[in-house]
Amino acid sequence: MIDPILSARFRRISMMTLIAVYLVILAGGIVRASGAGMGCPDWPKCFGQLIPPTSEAQLPANYHEIYAGRGYADTSFNAVKTWTEYVNRLIGATTGILVFLTLLASRHYRKTDPVVFNVSLAVFLLIGFQAWLGARVVANHLNPWIITTHMLMAFAIVILLIYAIARSQQESLSAIDTRRLPAAFKTVLQVAIGMSLLQIAMGTQIRQAMDPLIFQQMVHGDGGDRTLWRESFPFIFYIHRSFSSLILFTNLWLVWKIYKTIRSDSLMFRFGLVLAGLVVTAILSGVSLDRLGFPAVVQPVHLLMANLIFGTQLFLFLVYRYATAKAPETMSNA
Repeated sequence: MIDPILSARFRRISMMTLIAVYLVILAGGIVRASGAGMGCPDWPKCFGQLIPPTSEAQLPANYHEIYAGRGYADTSFNAVKTWTEYVNRLIGATTGILVFLTLLASRHYRKTDPVVFNVSLAVFLLIGFQAWLGARVVANHLNPWIITTHMLMAFAIVILLIYAIARSQQESLSAIDTRRLPAAFKTVLQVAIGMSLLQIAMGTQIRQAMDPLIFQQMVHGDGGDRTLWRESFPFIFYIHRSFSSLILFTNLWLVWKIYKTIRSDSLMFRFGLVLAGLVVTAILSGVSLDRLGFPAVVQPVHLLMANLIFGTQLFLFLVYRYATAKAPETMSNA
């Protein structure tokens, strides 16, 4: 059994890392929605500088020719876009440091539960690959498939971090009494997780259909009326929109069962309420995107909510798994 102090330290650091990864996802969504992906046309520096310029006067007189020669379609300097992308990179670098600290904190599990260490090591390796992908995004001038892969890698890192956190705390999570939950709860929760993955996959395809329109509007100022964008979207957009109703009712059923059967001071109860809030917020942000002409400020929020919903569902599933695995022993000792 690991020292409780070391366990608490790992939990704190890994939770900070998880929050940082979600901030990276949010920052990446802001960069993509604002068209700031090429705000820094080189990597790892920005316009050849460690700290990017704040005005065009700080750049070489021939910087247009320099970057046009490297294949960039738009070489104009925009301080807002440059610093938006730069802050995104800073958040990513900070996340990398936190991932390394998580790996160091997990070394104490090598004897008691090596899976926690191995998963933390996998996260450390993936964050390095993620940094390389970030460089490829710039080098390939915002290739949509590389951007999507970049986002999916962040998604995979979230899954591994949540699993490492839950597994490291499985002893305390197993104390949660889930015996009053209906037998169908696990199945419905698994279905809800699958629905979230499917919804995110459909959202990714819709986002790829939006990218050319956003690029055209940001670079050429000719993206057309945003309220009419949906007319050029694939049919999957309408499936994605209607599917949200099933997701809403499925998750609310889960939350209601948790609310009725789990103690209010339980971590599972609190995360059940969090799930309800996230789903409602995601639905409202999706409605706003559809009805208000896809405002750029809402797009990152919608993406973040989708990732948070999946993360919360996954954590609830792990809690349920550890609690039910302990339940027979608890009942036999009663």
